[in-house]
Amino acid sequence: MRLIVPTAPGGGYDLVGRLLAEKLSSELGQSMVVENRTGSGTVVGTQAAAAAAPDGYTLLVGGLANIAFTPGLYDKLPYNPVTDFVPVALAGSFSYTLIARKDLPLSTLQEVIDYARANPGKLTIATGGAGTGQHVAAALLKSLASVNILEVPYKGAQPAYTDLFGGRVDLFFDNTATVRPFLEGERVKAIVTSNASRDPLLPHVPFGREAGLPGLVLESWIGIFAPSQTPSVVLDKLRAAMGKVMQQPDLRKRLETSGVRPLNMNLKDTERYVKAEAEKWPQFLRQAGIKAE
Repeated sequence: MRLIVPTAPGGGYDLVGRLLAEKLSSELGQSMVVENRTGSGTVVGTQAAAAAAPDGYTLLVGGLANIAFTPGLYDKLPYNPVTDFVPVALAGSFSYTLIARKDLPLSTLQEVIDYARANPGKLTIATGGAGTGQHVAAALLKSLASVNILEVPYKGAQPAYTDLFGGRVDLFFDNTATVRPFLEGERVKAIVTSNASRDPLLPHVPFGREAGLPGLVLESWIGIFAPSQTPSVVLDKLRAAMGKVMQQPDLRKRLETSGVRPLNMNLKDTERYVKAEAEKWPQFLRQAGIKAE
């Protein structure tokens, strides 16, 4: 068996994919090779999985980026992420946290919004690449609050942090797990998380609804997908294996340690959730004018 990860080694998709491959291999009694297929964001790897024989021997690490974002980022895709794949199961999710340079004289989301409304274009927010969760979270904030905050694009998070630490940019949305050590070191301060409830990693930081912006919800979810024509008997076997794997305490602990909140959703809820996300985000990205670079 092979599990295609449509991103480079070292990221969230790769981490979750390798953890699941190890566990699924043992549960199914089959060797499972993790294959990183990169290119055009997540398009190349996802296309490779879509073109594979639907026999259960090729699976895909799918998530918010390649299932829900790509249809909005590209005018034309060589596959349809909704009709060409079916979810086996979702494994986990992570949120984003809006952080500010430590000396910014604004400490709450309402203060940020009020200042931005009174001073259009004066606040700056870093974005880590077109169509990334960091970029979409920033666009979502601007859209919901109807504010003009100047986006400063960076090629990745590291240069964004360099300027945030140096006081050359005001705000940045990033993965909550990545943000936490910088908060603990008091190099930045947290404004709000993108969860639908308090994030266990940052229990003292308000989420969008608490902070006065109910629609500020963006959680990056990751799971295992199969080509849509995979026989139901094969899907049933894969789903049963994933169900057992996701109950293993050591896997859940390893996910949590990495900043990923384990998910435990039944098939109907999973299908409903993926469908809703795949309808919501392409529409938002088009309205926001966000395109792949």
